[in-house]
Amino acid sequence: MKQDTNISEHITYTEATVSNKAKQLGISNTPNERELKAMKLLAEKVFEPLRNWYGKPIQITSFFRSAKINKAIGGVQRGDTVSQHARGEAVDIDTTSDNRKLFDYIKDNLPFDQLIWENGDDNVPGWIHVSYSETHNRKQVLRAVRSGGRTIYLPYK
Repeated sequence: MKQDTNISEHITYTEATVSNKAKQLGISNTPNERELKAMKLLAEKVFEPLRNWYGKPIQITSFFRSAKINKAIGGVQRGDTVSQHARGEAVDIDTTSDNRKLFDYIKDNLPFDQLIWENGDDNVPGWIHVSYSETHNRKQVLRAVRSGGRTIYLPYK
């Protein structure tokens, strides 16, 4: 896919694949056809409906991360399981001031596999992680918190 094309109406290919760690390490962060298809599906089913409802830009802080990049940044990797970011199935978003509003809207109105309230405090997540799977969406809602120098995932209440 050419870098000047879009994943969806409001997501450019460049913004979906940008990685400072990839640049730093000289590693490619180019999705294959399957990963690109997953990225477009996530954009169609979750991001664009959210963006249309919100009516303002939403910052993407992380979308696609190749398996090598994911490993380099310490992303999820257990046995054969890799981060949904490495499959093109997850995006991290941030509006700073309206993260809770977006989190609640996704939880109550959109299809998703995982929705994670990332760090932040009891009132506002630091950012939102949302994933979408073409074959199996668990509607799992979690809260990520730092404890003892690592991230743990708890059921969202």
